[in-house]
Amino acid sequence: MDQQQQIAMVQQMRQHSSGNDQGLQPSITYDVTVKEYMIPTSAGDTRVLVYVPNRQNEPALTLPVFFNMHGGGFVLGQADGDDPWCRLIADRAGCMVVNIDYKLAPEHKFPTAVYECYDVVKWVHTHADEFSANVSMFAIGGHSAGGNLATAVCLLNRERGNEFPILLQIIDYAVLDLATDPAEKPGFPEAIPADVARTFNTMYLMKPEDASNPLVSPILADSLSNLPEALIITAERDSLAQEARAYAAKLEASGVSVTLKEYQGAVHGFTHHGDLQMAEDAWYLMSDKLKGVFNQASV
Repeated sequence: MDQQQQIAMVQQMRQHSSGNDQGLQPSITYDVTVKEYMIPTSAGDTRVLVYVPNRQNEPALTLPVFFNMHGGGFVLGQADGDDPWCRLIADRAGCMVVNIDYKLAPEHKFPTAVYECYDVVKWVHTHADEFSANVSMFAIGGHSAGGNLATAVCLLNRERGNEFPILLQIIDYAVLDLATDPAEKPGFPEAIPADVARTFNTMYLMKPEDASNPLVSPILADSLSNLPEALIITAERDSLAQEARAYAAKLEASGVSVTLKEYQGAVHGFTHHGDLQMAEDAWYLMSDKLKGVFNQASV
């Protein structure tokens, strides 16, 4: 399948998914202000949604920043799908959330989204005064493919000498190994079908050998030392859970502090679809971990 055929296929998938996306909503409303910005990156202008908690009784101050990347197999989804949950994180963690609407494959293949997300973080770091952002307290995370991009940004930042501080990475049921054929991963009736996962991977990669690049498959990195602390969330009945557990173990063996939480009976995408109580527990875990890390860094 050539790229034009890939684009035609995925456009149909996007139309179908946009009309059938009945995602979960938080059980309460969070008081935040949301603004849209266009940030210049190597991929062109990148749309971001910036969330700031409304703290009427607190003095104006700089805020820690959490960068969020949505899921969708690198080819589907948009930042707006995470909107209700970014509001939760901003309010509960007392931080600014920068929700990145990165470019999708197959129109924009690897490494476009990796460098684009990296550029957004670097730009906010450089222009922190415009956002009242605290340049010493950044965190990054994502869901599914977005979790992959978060790990890649952390690896790239280390490779470039830590151009900006990342205190925590949140890896939510992420794909961390694109080099292994999806059919060889653990199978569950509820899991993403292997042929679908294989198609998404093919759409994301410029060439098959890119699958072995650590910025595509972080599990294959020679070293995971000197990376940020990690919160890793997995779903028991997800074919990607095994590689996330392996990544957690590899991080710990490299001296990185890791919190690993596996939700029993959960399936891929459970933080956005399915049982609200379980989903909110995961979002509370993310926001509480962020708040704890930011508070510790401010002491």
